[in-house]
Amino acid sequence: MVETAIVWFRRDLRLADNPALHQAVRRKVPVIPVYLHAPETEAPWQPGSAARYWLHRSLTALEGELRARGSRLILRTGEPVEVLERLIAEFGAAYLYWNRLYEPAMLKLDARVESRLRHTGVSLRSFPGHLLNEPDTVLTRQGTPFKVFTPYWRESQRRRPAAGTLPRPRRIAAPSRWPASDRLAELDLMPAETWYDGMDEAWTPGCAGAQQVLRAFVRGHVQGYDRCRDYPSADGVSRLSPHLHFGEISPGQIVTGLIEGDRGRGLLSLSRASGAFLRQLYWRDFAYYLLYHFPRTPEQPLYEKFRRFPWRKNRRLYDTWCHGRTGYPIVDAGMRELWHTGWMHNRVRMISASFLVKDLMIHWHDGARWFWDTLLDADLANNTLGWQWTAGCGADAAPFFRIFNPVTQGEKFDPEGAYVRRWVPELAELSNRYIHRPWQAPPLELEEVGLRLGRDYPAPVVDHAAARQAALEAYKRIK
Repeated sequence: MVETAIVWFRRDLRLADNPALHQAVRRKVPVIPVYLHAPETEAPWQPGSAARYWLHRSLTALEGELRARGSRLILRTGEPVEVLERLIAEFGAAYLYWNRLYEPAMLKLDARVESRLRHTGVSLRSFPGHLLNEPDTVLTRQGTPFKVFTPYWRESQRRRPAAGTLPRPRRIAAPSRWPASDRLAELDLMPAETWYDGMDEAWTPGCAGAQQVLRAFVRGHVQGYDRCRDYPSADGVSRLSPHLHFGEISPGQIVTGLIEGDRGRGLLSLSRASGAFLRQLYWRDFAYYLLYHFPRTPEQPLYEKFRRFPWRKNRRLYDTWCHGRTGYPIVDAGMRELWHTGWMHNRVRMISASFLVKDLMIHWHDGARWFWDTLLDADLANNTLGWQWTAGCGADAAPFFRIFNPVTQGEKFDPEGAYVRRWVPELAELSNRYIHRPWQAPPLELEEVGLRLGRDYPAPVVDHAAARQAALEAYKRIK
């Protein structure tokens, strides 16, 4: 029987800079690319509706790329260890390669694979490729994990990745016969409703789409990144996050793109703007780092005192937040952008999250769950870090008393109201002076633009000043 290599694809849905695939191709043996659909392995955080939509599109794109190189993608549903064991036995596979993931459930799964499949005689090997630094390599001088980003960032500078990425294979050797494969439709990933139509308009899942976004960012927007990234109406961010989450592009490919965009200056001498974006890639690393070292944080606050915080249960207020009907335009614009496109600008994510946990005093878990279901880039590490940061209960957290004012935040970062006018069109005719505080607009202006507060657009569901004071009082009780 001819030696065969199985490459187990997960959230590394690319051919270029894919260490597991590269190693298999180097063996010069037939390669069987496999994707295993096993959402139960990620419980209790199974992929949300938006992520499932993207996964369907991304797997379609990956299948096309493999076919163009003489290969194909085998889809199987079931418990991963059992499915892999059957494939190894059926083909007498000599090698099983995959790239590592770092969520608690994925680490347990990898350990199970290595424990159960050793007896098969197959060569098992996993590779780095999801992050710039492996999470167990950056520690304090005492050998403990960092809890603050800045010292983590400084230590990471000593371990910056080498420039260069692995090439995309030109051909992938095929086996003499292919295993049976499930059909993609049988994975039942696409939502039943057509609410994802806006996502189809806004995104092109797959490696080709990822490379197109990277080129546009490096050539057009990265040099303004440090100045424009906080302004949601400006085209100042990369929009690479969904592609990065699904591994359609690697962090190393992005770093290489930054270097090439800076005319090959080198990683240590990037421009200020490119360096600011590189720092955000390390924030992503830091999120995974925290999840790796503190695996309980998706469910529990890193700082125990916040387990006593008097969070409220209020379904009505929660629903107004989810569907962009809070009466605060910048919050509502963000939540509507999220629902329509599966993405939200990072500055607006912070404002909207702060409003939920500090103005409405609704548990950050509830916000994390909504983001998890509706974000295309829903990432357990980043989602957990972001919500615990906002709530003040996690590593490198903003202090609880830092409470975003949704009016002043809107006026500062959307001064012309362009972002609000796009996503809250019922306010489009208001003047700049009142676009972020429509309840203060004179009756004459409201009449002139045909806006009836309470009917066409809601009045604020809470008074920010009073809500802020209530949140601070609650914090004092646990402090």
